[in-house]
Amino acid sequence: MERMKRTVTCGELGIASIGSKVILNGWVHRSRDHGGIQFINLRDRYGITQVVVDEHASDQLKAKAELLRFEYCIAVEGTVRARPDSMINTDMPTGKIEVSAERIEILSTCEVLPFMIDEASDAREDIRLKYRFLDLRTPWMQKKVALRHNVTRAVREFFSDQDFYEIETPTLIRSTPEGARDMLVPARINPGKFYALPQSPQLFKQILMVSGLDKYFQIARCYRDEDARGDRQLEFTQIDLEMSFISRDDILDVIEGMTCQVFEKTMGCVLPRPFKRFSYREAMETYGTDKPDVRFELRLSDLTETAGKSGFRAFSSVVEAGGSVKALRVPKCAHYSRKMVEDLEGAAKIYGAKGLAWMKVTGEGLDGGVAKFFTDLKDEIISTLEAGPEDLILMVADEWTTACTALGAVRNKLGTDLGLIDDKEFTFCWVIDFPLFEWNKEEEKWDPMHHMFSMPQERFIETMEENPGEVIGDLYDFVCNGYELGSGSIRIHIPDIQKKIFRIIGFSEEEAMRRFGFLLNSFKYGAPPHGGIALGLDRLVMIMAGEKTIREVIPFPKNTAGVSPMEDSPSTVEDEQLRELHLKLDLPEEG
Repeated sequence: MERMKRTVTCGELGIASIGSKVILNGWVHRSRDHGGIQFINLRDRYGITQVVVDEHASDQLKAKAELLRFEYCIAVEGTVRARPDSMINTDMPTGKIEVSAERIEILSTCEVLPFMIDEASDAREDIRLKYRFLDLRTPWMQKKVALRHNVTRAVREFFSDQDFYEIETPTLIRSTPEGARDMLVPARINPGKFYALPQSPQLFKQILMVSGLDKYFQIARCYRDEDARGDRQLEFTQIDLEMSFISRDDILDVIEGMTCQVFEKTMGCVLPRPFKRFSYREAMETYGTDKPDVRFELRLSDLTETAGKSGFRAFSSVVEAGGSVKALRVPKCAHYSRKMVEDLEGAAKIYGAKGLAWMKVTGEGLDGGVAKFFTDLKDEIISTLEAGPEDLILMVADEWTTACTALGAVRNKLGTDLGLIDDKEFTFCWVIDFPLFEWNKEEEKWDPMHHMFSMPQERFIETMEENPGEVIGDLYDFVCNGYELGSGSIRIHIPDIQKKIFRIIGFSEEEAMRRFGFLLNSFKYGAPPHGGIALGLDRLVMIMAGEKTIREVIPFPKNTAGVSPMEDSPSTVEDEQLRELHLKLDLPEEG
């Protein structure tokens, strides 16, 4: 018998279709027997349609309907009719009609399900990933797949309309380790040599600028051999772009325009422009992080000068050593118990704080915690923090970065604990003016804060080798709701400046040429001023979908151990494959 091919989907039938004969294909979402009348909810990715096998149906049709179980794949032929008024389902787009079945064909059966195909499965993640083909059938996952598709399409439309070229860059490249470990691919026809999978298209997109292709973008697959986290995977996708003959503000303006178009087209959400901008120093001082969540207004304050005058040696000794004391006023939270403060202290210690000092504001001044050390300074503290009765004051003393980040972590926890965050709000900002270099304590050398091809701001170019720690780079990060969505910079296009950077970070010219010679050679041939940015597509869709991990918006992700339970990768390979690649394994002994 010829298979019944669908004429409509399960999401498109309505009042206008009443009386028409249709064929539906899909999966059995639900099946209910109501006293001789069989109701079947048939589902495909477009929606759900109710199919009815009436009491006057043939015995053969009734028998076929009784065989149906969850997730059987079937074809149904029947006539569309209006539902009785009492049975209209206003929660279903097709809820005013049903299909009276005349023929049913079972296309394939289904074994007992490991979990139900519901709106959002409550199965454990490891089970969902093992049976990802079932998880992806759930309407909730299909909505996220559709969202990702629509976001990607809107990105492409925006850049195409702005005269960008979409250009693919290689996925088998030279290994240029900088940051995470490279994913290596042995080259069979060149024994002993390896390709690397790209951590980003960075070098190639700069070469495209040298090539005169002044507006490039790509939905780029990238690979980094690093431990997985909620917002990281071994393989991920970037919205990547580069532009020539521009300034930082041109790139920021393009990204804001793209973001606004994506949100309006995919979610009907109009974002206010321009997005807020903070210098790196301002973001750290005010929010304790270079990826601030500005949906709520708790702000850090500096108490270094005041604390240095106190009798509290844990603070004054830090100030004498050149450190900082950061404070956070938490309005109307003087009711916090010691145990609740200790819980907050745990968040601070994760980021290196030795402790979290506290005191409460009363009508008379300060009380509790370390208040006794600040009796003579109470007016100054209350004035500086603009504190009032029933406020809680939290403080961290340490070197500047640790004091900021530790108290910033406390701030973020309070934002959640106190219900200060609107999960339906999307708030974007830019963090600019990053230091170009950061000091590597372990190796006692300067490292680039972003990467070694970022341009220093012009006023630092002549003197940057004298004091690298003071150099501000033409760097910028794009942030949404406390997540870093993207990072970029104006690039170095002048060989002499690039050589200075290499000297500061301890790269010899020979090593630089060995790793990046093809890029550096291109700069000798009229390289234009250029810059760019890369945004995490997975993170963007994760935020838009209201999820906490990118695994929820990647169709086939790895788990936190870097494993795909569905196809059981990574896996061993045959000895013959290793011989063809001239490889021999040296595995650690078990036990």
